[in-house]
Amino acid sequence: MALRWKIATTKKDLIDRIAESTGTKQSLVKKVVQQFFDEVIAELAGGNRLEFRDFGVFETRTTPARMARNPRTSAKIQVPAKRRVVFKLGKLTRERINPNGRSKHRCSSSEETEVDR
Repeated sequence: MALRWKIATTKKDLIDRIAESTGTKQSLVKKVVQQFFDEVIAELAGGNRLEFRDFGVFETRTTPARMARNPRTSAKIQVPAKRRVVFKLGKLTRERINPNGRSKHRCSSSEETEVDR
């Protein structure tokens, strides 16, 4: 079975596409896109939930502290609590990603992603 590598879209790629499709200077689009990302990060850092209708919802969840074991030494270590970012797909996003449609479940495991903070 051959491995398939997916090409990642970068922030620069998005800026180029937006600038071209809107006829706006790249420098202005770059400032707007960066400000958008900064605002999203600030809201999440403040513990707020971000809802973009039909696109999805970003929110933070806390993983409680726990005991773990170092696999090399078998020593027990304390893993501190941490916050993580969770994204749930919105209706339009879910429909575009899965055009044939699936059951009307709120979210499946493949539709929720976590990003460590």
